[in-house]
Amino acid sequence: MTKIIIPGLGNSGTQHWQSYWHQHIVDSVRVEQQEWETPMLSDWLITLDECIKAHAPVVLVAHSLAVSLVAHWAAKYDTALVKAALLVAPADVDSPEHTPDVVRNFAPMPLSPLPFPSMVIASENDPFISLERAIFFATHWKSTWVNVGAKGHINAQSDLGLWEEGLTLLQQLTANLS
Repeated sequence: MTKIIIPGLGNSGTQHWQSYWHQHIVDSVRVEQQEWETPMLSDWLITLDECIKAHAPVVLVAHSLAVSLVAHWAAKYDTALVKAALLVAPADVDSPEHTPDVVRNFAPMPLSPLPFPSMVIASENDPFISLERAIFFATHWKSTWVNVGAKGHINAQSDLGLWEEGLTLLQQLTANLS
């Protein structure tokens, strides 16, 4: 089953765990958006949908802004091709206090339950979302909730390398999928 790695705002650089995973996970592809710095939800949705259709069935591995992208996609598209989603460090697109104005077109964050198994992973000191807000999203999406402690935005600055803890969580999420 293909793992689709979905970076958020600005893409995920070479030292980001998503880049390591793309190299490490044999059956993975990476979403390549046209515009990483000034994202438009409508454009990102089309790119994600095309990628899902091209590689189905899939497991989504989203980080930051891409978590809201997955929630929007699930509310608008046929979700039968998605078997699960690992949602890491969601960015609170509703909050000008936590996220830049350039992502406001991803607001409001969809709150409908996700129609596939999902896991929200958040950090206690993420500058882009409060822990309470991450729990709020996970609860509404009916997602498994995981607090990984104080790991910032769970990105390259968190210095996680391959982030083996995340790989273990991905394995837990996908263990019983067919």
